[in-house]
Amino acid sequence: MDSEIKNLIKVWFTVVASLCYCYYIVARIPRGMIRLLFLLPILYLFTMLPCNINSINLRGPTAFFLGPLSPPPQKLLHFISIACLPIKLKQDPPLNTKNNKNPSHKNTPKSQNPTKVSRSILLVMKALFLAMIIRAYDNRPNLHPYVILTLYCCHIYLAVEIVLALATAPVQAIFGWNLIVTNVLRPSVYIPVCRFSAHLIGPRWASLPAITSAFLVSGLSHEVIYFYFTRVHPTWEVTWFFVLHDIYTVIEVVVKKAVTDKWQLHRAISRPLTVGFVAVASGWLFFPQLIKNGVDIKVIEEYSILIDFVKVNLSLQLPLDKS
Repeated sequence: MDSEIKNLIKVWFTVVASLCYCYYIVARIPRGMIRLLFLLPILYLFTMLPCNINSINLRGPTAFFLGPLSPPPQKLLHFISIACLPIKLKQDPPLNTKNNKNPSHKNTPKSQNPTKVSRSILLVMKALFLAMIIRAYDNRPNLHPYVILTLYCCHIYLAVEIVLALATAPVQAIFGWNLIVTNVLRPSVYIPVCRFSAHLIGPRWASLPAITSAFLVSGLSHEVIYFYFTRVHPTWEVTWFFVLHDIYTVIEVVVKKAVTDKWQLHRAISRPLTVGFVAVASGWLFFPQLIKNGVDIKVIEEYSILIDFVKVNLSLQLPLDKS
């Protein structure tokens, strides 16, 4: 674990140094082929850096955060935050809006902000649930495979939520940023494809190729993440997972456009169907590539190693009572 932490520090030190190079040198080169040539080594470096980390629990978040570079803002710290974290600058409403005239919106102390308090409580609850799931893995030999898959689904969801919250909380507290990971595909893929398709097939059906493009890009992005997890050639199962979701989403859009508001399923029916579809597709296409390569076992083993590492270091830090 000591060596892995050192590798993690080296990787992120290299990332910060590379971003400083982009901020001070590449950003001052006029847009065009010359800037791209100066930027290509950094793009290649960011692709290879996660491979220097052996721990899956450390390599996965590192690969996820090293995303595309963005235009540099005025401050270096802002640029590093945007490039390394799934956040964007928070846009404050104009001063002359009605909301700002409302006294309830004026000078609310941070300590009295119920939203931040509720988020903190929710984060603690998620951490507790994740700890319970990790503890439940001790009984894996006695659990049904479907129960294990359910635990894996909850594990991934909770782990991603906690990592994102912990990674973005300091920057949000200092600068006021919004999480962007949940809607990154809409401005980068969906909207451009939708606008282009509107000129070819009309605005009514322009959303269909846009939806397909977004799902396809998401599938290919997950293949890259899976490669960092497994370090084996892709089997394209996770891509088909998103293609399957694309097919059913397109069918749903077409049906809704055809029937308009004349008929629709009640939420009591549509929501269980959606959850059931995602659960079946996950067991069929999302998890097999990870399970076949033993990623789930390695992740669970790393938690035990991490716990032992923390216990040993805590015991070394605590003063010994020799009396």
